[in-house]
Amino acid sequence: MELAAAESNLPHALRVHSRFVEDRWRERHAERGQQWLRRVGDGIVFGTAVSEREGTFRQPSTTLREVNGRFVVNGTKYYSTGALYADYLTVAVLDEAGERRTAVVRADAPGVERIDDWVGFGQRGSASGTTVFADAEVEGPEFLFPPPGGTAGHLAHFQLTHLATIAGIVRRATDEIAEFVRLRHRTYPQAKTAVATQDPLIQQVVGRADASAYAIRATVLDAATSLDSAADARYALTITPKAERTPEAEEETAALELKAELDAYRAQSIVLELGLKTTTEIFEVGGSSALDRKYQFDRHWRNVRTLASHNPLIYREQQLGDYVLNGTPPAFQSPEGASVIGTPPAS
Repeated sequence: MELAAAESNLPHALRVHSRFVEDRWRERHAERGQQWLRRVGDGIVFGTAVSEREGTFRQPSTTLREVNGRFVVNGTKYYSTGALYADYLTVAVLDEAGERRTAVVRADAPGVERIDDWVGFGQRGSASGTTVFADAEVEGPEFLFPPPGGTAGHLAHFQLTHLATIAGIVRRATDEIAEFVRLRHRTYPQAKTAVATQDPLIQQVVGRADASAYAIRATVLDAATSLDSAADARYALTITPKAERTPEAEEETAALELKAELDAYRAQSIVLELGLKTTTEIFEVGGSSALDRKYQFDRHWRNVRTLASHNPLIYREQQLGDYVLNGTPPAFQSPEGASVIGTPPAS
């Protein structure tokens, strides 16, 4: 949230990096997890190359083939968030057996072309352009992973990054508009006072924006707490010897993961509504003066709207309603197409 308040493109660009590191943290007891965490500690950064405009539904058209003992990737990806800044790219692929996998490919490897062609009206610095792979080599088997997703916690983490970014944007928008009012020498002819900072209506607009920024932050932190609890429970179960694991422990862990996912949906509904509303209402304090391009106040709404469009809220709210009314857990659809039906929490 603090990073997003300073520059909202940065946490967006690092979203998949955070997710990849979280996945490796979940296997920190194993040599592979430790090896990758050491690389992260040395400073490497991950971007993504997942989304496509081709292929069949939930099946990537980008391929992974073994050629003369080498694994190579071929295909074209869009919305490759963070790719321009990354050392490695996590690539959704289909292998020769028809199985979905994640290949980790050096961003500067021969056969990788990163194109700065993201044309959305917000989050312009998130490096979400096109990436082309032409026989791009995977360095070895340890750079191949199962597709992410399949559990609620994984998808909740993805969503939470966007919500935290919006929290930072709204905080920054509130601070900027407050500073604008403090320095403002003109006001409306209908104003109650000659000084904008003393106008009770202007005070109300700024006060409501400040309250919204607080409420969004609190909501995001609460969802993060749910995710923390689920992640801790899953790791504790993972390192428990198989002979000592119980169905009850698995059920309790799955319930915490489902709660984390549902809390992320609940937070999404509130955060998006408040974020879009607040970044629109801030313009009420300054008339045409607030439209001066030098302030770039419009970037806040554009950036929130762009982030809000990543995971359409209409589906989240429908899934929440179906769960509340009928006890139907959501189908957790990962960015790479893996789907699993959640388990209802224990009563």
